[in-house]
Amino acid sequence: MAGDDLRLEEALAVLERTPASVGALLNGLPETFVRATEGEGTWSPYDVVGHLVHGERADWLGRARHILSGDPSPFTPFDRGAQFRESEGKSLQELLATFAGLRAQNVSELRGMNLGAGDLVRTGRHPDFGEVTLGQLLAAWVVHDLDHVAQLARTMAKVYAEAVGPWAAYLSILRDRRG
Repeated sequence: MAGDDLRLEEALAVLERTPASVGALLNGLPETFVRATEGEGTWSPYDVVGHLVHGERADWLGRARHILSGDPSPFTPFDRGAQFRESEGKSLQELLATFAGLRAQNVSELRGMNLGAGDLVRTGRHPDFGEVTLGQLLAAWVVHDLDHVAQLARTMAKVYAEAVGPWAAYLSILRDRRG
């Protein structure tokens, strides 16, 4: 398993910037964009921010600590729908501020771990994937952020899918995402 493909400072640079990027994209937007979805069973930008908040509390850093502790038990499964309960009654601005604060704390703690190449190849047990390395976990955290930034843009673009008329043929962001 590779762990040496991850360059920690580059990963941290993305992780640090995600809250500001998401905030710049969403803060102050009309509800039309904030609550838009791509159809039944898909998430709105509001839901995505709630998911990112939940991940800061219950996923990435906790799993990194788990790996570094040497605990052979599998990670606690992650509840991918927790944001629907946890975000209830909260404004988007509140969620964005919470995400930024939690991410700053988590990045600071991650930096404080002073991880080296040997740490990145240490392993833990994912409940679905089996053995994973710390490097893979941290790389997945970065790509997870970028995936959700793309999801935000794609969901918001689809608000005007009909309004663009014939230009839709040139706008790949409006096409359905295939798994």
